[in-house]
Amino acid sequence: MPRVWISVGSNIDRERSVNSALRELHGQFGPLVVSPVYEAVAVGFDGDAFFNLVVGLDTERPPDALHAELRSIETHNGRERNQPGMASRTLDLGLLTYGLGVTQAGGKHLPRDEILRYAFVLGPLADVAPYERHPENSTTYLDLWAGYVGDDRGQLTRLNTPAWLICPPIGAAT
Repeated sequence: MPRVWISVGSNIDRERSVNSALRELHGQFGPLVVSPVYEAVAVGFDGDAFFNLVVGLDTERPPDALHAELRSIETHNGRERNQPGMASRTLDLGLLTYGLGVTQAGGKHLPRDEILRYAFVLGPLADVAPYERHPENSTTYLDLWAGYVGDDRGQLTRLNTPAWLICPPIGAAT
């Protein structure tokens, strides 16, 4: 069964939004692997800081169906889609990988290029899948993180496991 990695982000009602997403993902897919939570400044627009994390789950659902389910969870949590691409949001769920393959989902290339472009994606992914290899360049996420030089790395803060994170410890990473 393929392991998929999903980025989770929120900068509106962050605690409620992230917890709701984790509960819904767990309800739909079962046990989750949950990274530590990071706080990151908004990238590409002026807005409140985000909570970001990465969640892993195992599923046989095809990538397009999984992408549609993630969009449904976002909508259920108040995500408004009439905003520009870079804007505040209650919830952003991004399918990052689907197993170790290279494929498409929801019109997006997998693995997502955000893995290599944003600290708020690569940092949490390196926490939960350090020795897993990027499907296209075969470098481990730990090595990618060690070599990451993006300007946003210094704007990323790993939080101690927040008391409000009520869904884990369902396979939570430490």
